[in-house]
Amino acid sequence: MMLNRVFEVNDSWVREGMDRQILEETHRWHGGVRTMENGLPSPNHNTGTPTAMAIWAAALCNPASAYYRDKELARRFALSARYMLAAQHADGTISPGWTNFHSPPDTAFVVVGYAQAAQLILADGWAELKGASADMLLFLERTLPALITGGCHTPNHRWVICAALGFLNALFDSSDALKRAEEWLAEGMDATLDGEWTERSNGIYNVVSDVMLIHAARMLKRPELLVPVRANLKMMTYLVHPDGEIVTEYSGRQDFGQRFDMSGYYLPCLMMASLDRDPVFQGMAEQSLSLLKHPGGAPTNAAVRLLLDPGLMREGAETTPMPEHYRVVLNGEFPRERYLSGFAGAGHHGVIRYSRMHTDFGAPVARIREGRTSVTVSTEMSSFFSLRHGAARLLGVQFASYFDPGFVKMSRLATLEQGYRLSGEQEKGYNGPVPEAALPNSAREGVSPWYLLPHHCRPQTHVQRHKVEVEVAEASDGWKLVISSTEPEEVVSQISLIFPATGSLSGGELAPAGGDAQFWMEGSIRYEMDGDWLEISSGGLQHTAAGVREAAYPLGFRTLLLNVVTPFVKEIHIKLSPAADLDRTERGESS
Repeated sequence: MMLNRVFEVNDSWVREGMDRQILEETHRWHGGVRTMENGLPSPNHNTGTPTAMAIWAAALCNPASAYYRDKELARRFALSARYMLAAQHADGTISPGWTNFHSPPDTAFVVVGYAQAAQLILADGWAELKGASADMLLFLERTLPALITGGCHTPNHRWVICAALGFLNALFDSSDALKRAEEWLAEGMDATLDGEWTERSNGIYNVVSDVMLIHAARMLKRPELLVPVRANLKMMTYLVHPDGEIVTEYSGRQDFGQRFDMSGYYLPCLMMASLDRDPVFQGMAEQSLSLLKHPGGAPTNAAVRLLLDPGLMREGAETTPMPEHYRVVLNGEFPRERYLSGFAGAGHHGVIRYSRMHTDFGAPVARIREGRTSVTVSTEMSSFFSLRHGAARLLGVQFASYFDPGFVKMSRLATLEQGYRLSGEQEKGYNGPVPEAALPNSAREGVSPWYLLPHHCRPQTHVQRHKVEVEVAEASDGWKLVISSTEPEEVVSQISLIFPATGSLSGGELAPAGGDAQFWMEGSIRYEMDGDWLEISSGGLQHTAAGVREAAYPLGFRTLLLNVVTPFVKEIHIKLSPAADLDRTERGESS
């Protein structure tokens, strides 16, 4: 039974957590489990003590586990429950230890995991865990005031808090918890019809929003909350590279450019497959399960959820494999400009405390898969093009200029017969004097601080616009990028291509440009990894600036710089090693 893998993976982490637990009775953090990040215990949901406790709870309550009703593990579990009470602040919140002190949302993450572990232990009824379950319930009850009154930072935090309030209501029958959840839900869902959440975080926060809303829909009796979850999971079928790695090239959060696989999607896919009897979700769940190496953080521990809801374990359910050949534009029909036009009237003047606006929400992304070749064309990101061909990777192509120093983000995407046209426009001018009628009293005093002047009242003068276009076209042997900009004239600009440091780079005329960057002056280069290669032409050096202010290139990667000055038209031809044609041959197509 393939689902046994979940319990086997969970058991494999039991001893690892025990080895990190602090057992010295006089220690200030007695019973806590040290994190691998800094060697300190933490009450946080992801890498802290509650994650170890979820793993231990699933093992202690699973008759098939080698740790089932293990008295030593039960003692350790009880010590951790006491640590959690000690780590809880008087206001009911926790602090992860490195940020977000007295944090309602971080507390909510813990509540979602802790409540499920407590439910599992209470249902099991083993006397050895009676004291620990009482401590857990006390911890959970103490969180009610904070979650009924507390706020959040980021969009996904709202749905975490709603799920936590649902669990707390289930445990303590709190009408105030239900009322607070409805207040958050009244803000509406922040997902496009194609399933893109505000934070555009395929590696981390998609899963958070999906799992939390599945719980909230069930416990708050709001099935409509599942609509964006379904859309997001369907969207994810187009956001996986051939090796199972998730597309993070355009993320708006900390998973940007980092490596994540589909294993994190196992639980939401399985839960939705069970609810909808959808073979697509079932297929995604099975693929995710094959990659599972950890049971999940406290709120997403798959073993805990399966033990609480055995109905999720459906043998022989129909599956649909994830697609390997497609061309799609996500959010292509999303009326993003209509929404952005209301920005000025929202009243916040572009400022949100402790967070950011996420104005890239709903920006279009094109995804192309041809077997082992995977292409992402992005808007509103520093990189507008990335390509993977087998083991060979071009992680990003960027354009930076001194017009408004930094990377130029492409804001529009149009579909062409053989590819896509991207365009980005920058505007920059000058500010005139504040009109006399708008001047504050401080302007007529002995000292007139700059920050007290109403800068929004200044008239603009000499406004200039800088437009960049990129055509991304599929060629018979790979891809072509044509990057152009005509005005203003003599804008010093730079095109950068970023590769992993692990492959070999050969050919072309290269020169050091500082850090891990090199000028690519002329000729063609070849980037090769494990027999797969990309041959790219051609270089150029119209100026000798090693970088553009505000455009930082990553260390630990190989960055090639193409230096151009407006007006220019630069063509970059990316030829793929012949393995690209094998996919077409296997499907009986001609190249």
